Amino acid sequence: MTTLLMLPPQNPTTRGWASRLASALPQLSVVVAESEAEAARAVGDADAAFGTMPEPLIRDARRLRWLQAPQAAPPAGYYSPGLIAHAATVTNFREIYNDHIGAHIMAFVLAFARDFPRYLPQQARREWKPAPLDTGVVHLPEATALIVGVGGIGAEAARLAAAFGMTVVGVDARRRDAPPGVAELHGPEALDALLPRADFVILTVPHTPATEEFMNRARFQKMKRSAFFINIGRGKTTRLDDLVAALRAGEIAGAGLDVFEQEPLPADHPLWTMPGVLITPHTAGFGPYLDERRFEILLDNCRRFVAGQPLRNVVDKSAWF
Repeated sequence: MTTLLMLPPQNPTTRGWASRLASALPQLSVVVAESEAEAARAVGDADAAFGTMPEPLIRDARRLRWLQAPQAAPPAGYYSPGLIAHAATVTNFREIYNDHIGAHIMAFVLAFARDFPRYLPQQARREWKPAPLDTGVVHLPEATALIVGVGGIGAEAARLAAAFGMTVVGVDARRRDAPPGVAELHGPEALDALLPRADFVILTVPHTPATEEFMNRARFQKMKRSAFFINIGRGKTTRLDDLVAALRAGEIAGAGLDVFEQEPLPADHPLWTMPGVLITPHTAGFGPYLDERRFEILLDNCRRFVAGQPLRNVVDKSAWF
């Protein structure tokens, strides 16, 4: 019998998943730990686990061969030194947000292309003030989108952007084949050379040691003054003070932000009221079917694990993704 430990905290969803897994896989013993104390008692016998595993549990997880992370990109600290050193394979929930976040990216792109940052404040003031003819518009068939991170989300954003006639250039640390819609694909070393070409710079990358604060003032200064910056990946990839400085200096035209270095974004932060800035409160991934998509990956990986087959969504623990 193979043992899967469901790590705390629990909620009705995870308890329901445990029951469904036990019904679907009789050869899998599912242990639901409601507290850290229960987890500590059970972890030594666990072959697999779901959730977040603190260092003390990792040290006692002698039989553990697989850990399913509870997010697509867990927060900083999840990949602790103990977990990185442990022999267990880690998998995550990537690919479940592609359609939702792809649509959110295009909502930002279209809003900037049609000058909504000008008209939304005017609507709030009940002002009818059209801009001069043919100003404030980005003609998308003549525009270039630079997508930094061409995984599932980036590839979906590329497909949608290309459908609007945009030229899409991608930067990715792992992918070697350009997905549909991507005209060029480059490695991370090409980023600085590509920034001056882009009308939209779109970040979908996770927070990793390589991406922490990698969007800084020097990189904003390489962008076109007419370009827009969009971040739906992770907030710690971008230095917000540098972004504010670049916007104030007119070094870029605007920013669409769903993620921030500090969340919630403080109420007194200057980004809230800066012209040309659109903000959503970390909601790009919102949409239907997410819990069922998570369970489908968990169930699929449980089936693979008990059958001794390769797991899905394997993570490079040292790189955090």
